[in-house]
Amino acid sequence: MMKIIYLILIGVFLLVLYIKHIESSAVFFPDKKIEFFPSQVNLAFEDVFFQTADGVKLNGWFIAKPNATYTILLFHGNAGNIGHRLDKLLALRQTGVNIFIIDYRGFGKSEGRISEKGLYLDARAAYDYLVEARQIPAAEIILYGESLGSAAAIDLAAKIKVKAIIVEGAFSKGRDMARRMYPFIPDFLFSDSYNSLKKIERIDVPKLFIHGRDDEIVPFELARKLYSLSQEPKEFVEISGGHNSAFMDSQEKYISAIASFIKNL
Repeated sequence: MMKIIYLILIGVFLLVLYIKHIESSAVFFPDKKIEFFPSQVNLAFEDVFFQTADGVKLNGWFIAKPNATYTILLFHGNAGNIGHRLDKLLALRQTGVNIFIIDYRGFGKSEGRISEKGLYLDARAAYDYLVEARQIPAAEIILYGESLGSAAAIDLAAKIKVKAIIVEGAFSKGRDMARRMYPFIPDFLFSDSYNSLKKIERIDVPKLFIHGRDDEIVPFELARKLYSLSQEPKEFVEISGGHNSAFMDSQEKYISAIASFIKNL
């Protein structure tokens, strides 16, 4: 009997270690080498370096649009780096805004190692850079979160004032994603990470949710769950395609939705 109990305890211990591995290293997939730059698609940009509250040096690109009213602060997804978002930059450029896109710690030319806490610190540092170094009023900043970047945008919007927030391919919380990706593991064993559900209710600025109907990574219903708990004013735009293809498959509708949202702010 004791042997069985011992084996069960070992099994539980190994399962906990596996879960911690998933949570610490199977969420982010950074690429340190930047191979593509805005200048390659005829976008003038400023290569920017700034520092977080805990002393980590981060990198980003500021793409100015003459006479723009608003600046989009763009938080990308969990993989690659800012160089893999040129198509997104070109699309957002058509909406008449300045764009500031950053690489989180450990991505591209940014130093450090990424974590959930670090993600939120990086988002705040990018916001502070816009407000303090570039003297852009908070009322002219629109947060944009792509996939996992939505967690950064929502966390930041719950703490500070901005003009609006846009999230694309957003999920409700880490446990909901774990339930889908690891159905054989009880979800209560996962930590309560990236919990946007707890934060979205506190955000009272205009919100735009964009999600691909056929998203195979972040289920459509998780975005709807997040949307349902958010305050008005809010808008949900359904586009065609999967998690990484919806933007390209529905680019005209995507650009039109964002342009209309910004125009009506």
